[in-house]
Amino acid sequence: MSAAGPDFYSPKTLAEALEVRGRTGAIPLAGGTDLLVRRRSWAGTLPEIDEPVVFIGAVPELSGAEETETDAGRTLRVGAGVTYADLLVDSRVPELLRDSIAELAAPGLRNVATLAGNICNASPAADAVCALYALDASVELASAAGTRTVPIGEFILGPGRTTLGIDELVVAVSIPQIEGNRVFYHKVGTRRANALSKLSICAHATVVGDTVAAVAVALGAVAPTVVRVREAEELVRSAPVSGIESRIESVLDAYRPFVTPISDQRSTAEYRTEVALGLVKRFLGEYLIAPGLAKNPA
Repeated sequence: MSAAGPDFYSPKTLAEALEVRGRTGAIPLAGGTDLLVRRRSWAGTLPEIDEPVVFIGAVPELSGAEETETDAGRTLRVGAGVTYADLLVDSRVPELLRDSIAELAAPGLRNVATLAGNICNASPAADAVCALYALDASVELASAAGTRTVPIGEFILGPGRTTLGIDELVVAVSIPQIEGNRVFYHKVGTRRANALSKLSICAHATVVGDTVAAVAVALGAVAPTVVRVREAEELVRSAPVSGIESRIESVLDAYRPFVTPISDQRSTAEYRTEVALGLVKRFLGEYLIAPGLAKNPA
């Protein structure tokens, strides 16, 4: 940090925030739970930020969540300033996303951390982001020139990399209300919460009678981005529940080329691969067939 410190802006409206972002390229700051940790040298030290900063946590247009109707159906639009704590108690938030938030960080962090900030951090181990992949969420971006909406799988390019322009802000996350009647979230970590995931799975399906009408499976921390293999899902979609077991090995074979984890201080690549494929198998072989099983057992 320079002697005088970086320029710090605290706009009162979205228009002011976009003007600052476009003019200065200032770093957006809301909860800061990712940004400030990433910019510090050692635990207990202050972060080093030399660039301008624009605080968007108090911009009213970025607060709150609302349901909207689109051509694709009902959607929950979550403002970029909404915290995880707020989402956790909002009954309109899909169960899969709330389950992932409940095991994310500590209550104090959830009180300030935002979903939009976690998306922009672009970590493949972000549990809530994994849920958004499974829920076909999209990211709404704005600049002084206009807005655009990007599917989350196209917005995140790799660890720490997104398509966010230097003049843009994330203003909202749109989540289609498509969650099915089979929901499965499981986090593998050193603790159930307040610990980075070794890997995670977020999956849901709609079963009508004996038919799998819809299915979505996302895997976190097993590749540079969250993995969702739609070709594998097609092997299950429209299949009879009674015939799922015979398709499981083909589904796992479809996932194997995309499950390419690294070894790090939290786990080995071999462990992540084996457990990730095992959790896909568990979802297909148990949760689709026996929906009464307890969620995310120890």
